[in-house]
Amino acid sequence: MLRLPIARKTSVLLRTLTAVVAAGLLAAPAFASEGAENGVTYAKDIAPILERSCQQCHRPESVAPMSLLTYEQARPWARAMKYRTGRVGKPDVMPPWYIEKDIGIQHYKGDVSLSAAEIAAIAEWADNGAPRGESVEQTAEAVSADASGWEIGEPDLVLTSPEIEVAPTAPDWWGPMGETETGLTEDRYVSAIEMREVNTFEGPPERDTIGGLYVIHHLVISPVGPDGRPVAEAGFWPVHEVGRNADVFHPDSGKLLKAGSKITFPSAHLHSNGRHTRAHLEIGLKFHPEGYEPARTVQIIGPATLDLDIRPLQADQKFEAFSTLMEHTKMTVYEPHMHAAGVRMCLDAIWNNTIETLSCAGYNHNWVRVYTFEDDHAPLLPRGTILRITGYFDNTPTNPNVSDPRNWSGLGHRSIDNMMINIGQAVFLDDEEFAAEMATRRERLGLQPGETTIGCPLCGYAELPGLSSATDDDNDGGQ
Repeated sequence: MLRLPIARKTSVLLRTLTAVVAAGLLAAPAFASEGAENGVTYAKDIAPILERSCQQCHRPESVAPMSLLTYEQARPWARAMKYRTGRVGKPDVMPPWYIEKDIGIQHYKGDVSLSAAEIAAIAEWADNGAPRGESVEQTAEAVSADASGWEIGEPDLVLTSPEIEVAPTAPDWWGPMGETETGLTEDRYVSAIEMREVNTFEGPPERDTIGGLYVIHHLVISPVGPDGRPVAEAGFWPVHEVGRNADVFHPDSGKLLKAGSKITFPSAHLHSNGRHTRAHLEIGLKFHPEGYEPARTVQIIGPATLDLDIRPLQADQKFEAFSTLMEHTKMTVYEPHMHAAGVRMCLDAIWNNTIETLSCAGYNHNWVRVYTFEDDHAPLLPRGTILRITGYFDNTPTNPNVSDPRNWSGLGHRSIDNMMINIGQAVFLDDEEFAAEMATRRERLGLQPGETTIGCPLCGYAELPGLSSATDDDNDGGQ
């Protein structure tokens, strides 16, 4: 077992939801009508919203501070639900989904965000006394049937990392965390992965962030074959980070786990949470059917920058980074990665004289989000496209994630340092594959000749136009 040094525990300001309840912000009105059937009720309107977008976390023994599986559990938090769901565009919005609704692609797998109508319904329900409506006992039963709480559903295989132990005021620690046998007796391809920390922490957090519940800030996983070498054809594997949602890989590019393989953990960042805590990581894997063979390998595309100069006590600090696609590309995942001062990142595609914003997302370092495009809306970008990310940083007291905004910060691994990366996932296509993908896109979306769609600048072409190869010296173009 890996143990971090034990130091004398210092006092930490305890900020809990109980204190907010005492202030009168969260408690529901004193009287909740059983009727109000002509208005918004829990049974008719609120329960379906909670089941789809909230109860994955708001359940016993999960990350949320309260359970919302039943009316009795949800009603005392009606005003809090109104407030937090109404914080659209803010880092503390609930559910924690930060894609901006008024720009870019709006079709993502696993989107738990609320519509304007749903936000308005929660507000009306809270303002009207949080009425129950007809019985909804079946809601709690349906949710509790999946006691595992896995976003990907019941995994085909669950692996456990070695256990670590962190003292209440231990310093941050970086290093390897051992390895775990997979136990596989045959090669299998992974279609989805979800990682979650399991620890001995109990009670309210001593720090007012989701990170206050955990001790593993991030953990790199690297499968190796029976020979101890990384499996190159599997490509990139996601990194566990605090608040990260599940990763669902492109259907044509499953990740290979070989028979007799191990999962190694070459790089971990551990931090204290104010209490003596033992923890390990659970890795849930879903497999493709036996006999599946991938057609492509997922690649990581940027951009990223090392040049960060974040000034103290300044908001709205903007930085840009660029990269050029050397192959036709189907982008499957947009993943903004910043640190504590980061608050927003936008991704643009520049092709000839066309600039399109593919996505803009707010950023909260307590909730690392992975945005997987729906298959019919994943950007299809020709080689030569320039990708641009624009990151925005707030290093002022108004950003609660920044520990001391009087400090300058630049690039670094610590959360008080900063990064600006699009850890985007993509598959590369040849001319024939690219043309076929665009033909399918036109058919599925009903595009007319000459009509394009966001993220597919060449979809208006019936035939793939000649393109200058980014790697050809003679610049003869592809046909």
